Amino acid sequence: MDTNSRPARLRVGIIGAGRVGSALGAALASVGHAVVAATAVSSGAKNRVRRRLPDVPLRPADEVIAEADLVLIAVPDDVLPELVGGLANYWKPGQLVAHVSGSHGLGVLEPALRAKALPFAIHPVMSFTGRDEDLERLNGISYGVTAPEPLRHVAQALVIEIGGEPVWIADELRPLYHAGLAVAANHLVTLIAEGADVLRAAGVQRPDVMLAPLVGAALDNGLRFGDAGLTGPVVRGDAETVAAHLAALNSKMPDAVAAYQAMARRTADRALGAGRLSATDAEALLEVLASRPHGASA
Repeated sequence: MDTNSRPARLRVGIIGAGRVGSALGAALASVGHAVVAATAVSSGAKNRVRRRLPDVPLRPADEVIAEADLVLIAVPDDVLPELVGGLANYWKPGQLVAHVSGSHGLGVLEPALRAKALPFAIHPVMSFTGRDEDLERLNGISYGVTAPEPLRHVAQALVIEIGGEPVWIADELRPLYHAGLAVAANHLVTLIAEGADVLRAAGVQRPDVMLAPLVGAALDNGLRFGDAGLTGPVVRGDAETVAAHLAALNSKMPDAVAAYQAMARRTADRALGAGRLSATDAEALLEVLASRPHGASA
């Protein structure tokens, strides 16, 4: 059935139509919901609304709430509590109010709940760049969903409609859930950028080309096999190689030493716990990692 011919079932208002809000708004519109109004502050956000939701007017937040059956709040985590509280007089009984924050649960929507609105959280597990490929990447991703029991079917239906997979997260565990995502995704980018910088210091002109197949294989191994997918000098117990790494880093990129040591220690802990590294080899490794690299300043 052509989704454009279906009657809109919800009038959707978006507060914070930035990278995430505009993408989810476009996804909801594509399955027959009507995005009726949005807020956007930066010029980039306004341009994304014009591109992704060309017929949607930009309005103040209180007017967005007044027009919507579902208010989707997509603002930074630190802004969310003050924003929801500041709009306490505008939420409507029976209105669906959802935020897309990973770390916040239902408590942050308490001002809306007091107005007898219906709160839930749907967090898309995806990195958004603001480019057009964001819309393509939405299909098949997971959403961390938290909702009161009576609203679980509503949250689930919305996620499934836009091609997502709902994963239920207990309200009190959302910060832990979000920490896991940050370690896996945000820290991964930092690690790759750090590795690329070290390779450039070693004279590699295109570290992205060199790293792509290696990192792709490592990611696949990690997702499929967990600790059993570990490779490299730490899991082999090669303390001398690790010592040489630290000395080289200290000589050329001293700022990278602490990160290498921290990740190598954690890798050794995991390899030891998984039975991939003997206690004797782990002791030698940890001794190297605890010592100051040769030539390091006191």
